[in-house]
Amino acid sequence: MKLIVELFAVRLLATLSCLLALALSALSPPALGAAADALIHEGVVAAPVDKVWAAFTTREGQESWMVAHSDIELKVGGRMRTHYDPKGVLGDAKTIENTVLSLDAPRMLSIQVNKVPEGFPFPVEIKAMWTVIYFVPSGPDATLVRIVSQGFGDDEKSQKMLAYFDGGNAYTLKKLQQRFAGPQSSP
Repeated sequence: MKLIVELFAVRLLATLSCLLALALSALSPPALGAAADALIHEGVVAAPVDKVWAAFTTREGQESWMVAHSDIELKVGGRMRTHYDPKGVLGDAKTIENTVLSLDAPRMLSIQVNKVPEGFPFPVEIKAMWTVIYFVPSGPDATLVRIVSQGFGDDEKSQKMLAYFDGGNAYTLKKLQQRFAGPQSSP
């Protein structure tokens, strides 16, 4: 009888372990890392993860779909400077400067704004915000991109900034999807 109970316990434990592993594997790292109040945008991009990563993390890639001017030091503590105006110059008053907080190429990049462009409506509130971008292979020619922004306060200006980035991040994801919707070329 004791042997039967022990065998049952071992099988039960093995079954529960398998179920737990299955449940955890269904949760991608992005699902595990987002706070309940995080701003999340996600969509599938019709390109392999390495091409989507390059579109986000290289000067050539960013300038192919997102900004007029870019430079990036892809390392922890590195700078990512961007400028939307084709007539602008990196380093002028309209340059946006982010710091690379962490990266796990080609799966994750996290950034935080440390210099806002002149006229940006939330210069104080943005200091508490950061963004994590996840790149999850979704087949040989598809990548799930998940943009998670966090650090929004409960005050009125922070909530207005959340709304601002809600529209901005959705637009950014749409532009990235459009970048790869046509003929595939290197970013």
